[in-house]
Amino acid sequence: MALGPERLEAIFSLLYNGAYNRNEDKRMKKLIKKAFIALVVLGVAGIVCLAGVNTYMIKSTEKRILTQEEAAALGVDCILVLGAGVHPDGNPSNMLEDRLLRGIELYDAGASQKLLMSGDHGRKNYDEVNVMKQFAVARGVPSEDVFMDHAGFSTYESMYRARDVFQAEKVIIVTQRYHLYRALYAAKQLGLDAYGVASDQRTYAGQKRRDVRELLARGKDFMTGIFKPEPTYLGEAIPVNGDGNATND
Repeated sequence: MALGPERLEAIFSLLYNGAYNRNEDKRMKKLIKKAFIALVVLGVAGIVCLAGVNTYMIKSTEKRILTQEEAAALGVDCILVLGAGVHPDGNPSNMLEDRLLRGIELYDAGASQKLLMSGDHGRKNYDEVNVMKQFAVARGVPSEDVFMDHAGFSTYESMYRARDVFQAEKVIIVTQRYHLYRALYAAKQLGLDAYGVASDQRTYAGQKRRDVRELLARGKDFMTGIFKPEPTYLGEAIPVNGDGNATND
């Protein structure tokens, strides 16, 4: 059977389009493979960088973590207690209670004449710092010796405000050990002469989750320490060697 021009054109068109589509499929598969390899390489590089940052942050600060007895002899401007969760009934969480107890012990031991409670009081219905101050005052610390930083919304911001708002130069930071490395690193980046005392006194529920989150937080604060952004709020100076009642609501 003779093939007319139209039939021949249709056959050639089918053959051409088939070959073209096969080549397109091959190119697409190559692109997908390259993109997948690139993502894997970036992921591995990110994990390696994060591990390096964590190792560096821990190694560069661990010698600044002291025992309570060692810290008591320092004579610092203030004992900086970092905030943590508060229950709806107004009682501190286990983590916060242990930080407060350690801070009060350091105060009683003569490490400093002032306590600086730094935490989140950014909402009317959530207030860490007043709970912290009330806890200390109820245990015999004079109200005038307890300052409240109502805008300590992050570890970095607590360090920045301790330096710029409360005019502290030498501090003892009190928090759990896993958190101390990052707190001390942030303080160092901001020029504070900071030491740490761990407040761990029990096993805390959900600690594995916090440990994972802390790995990421160290990476974030490593970058924050490079660029040093201002905190959410600054405000007028309230020297920590004055009267803590100046920070009352």
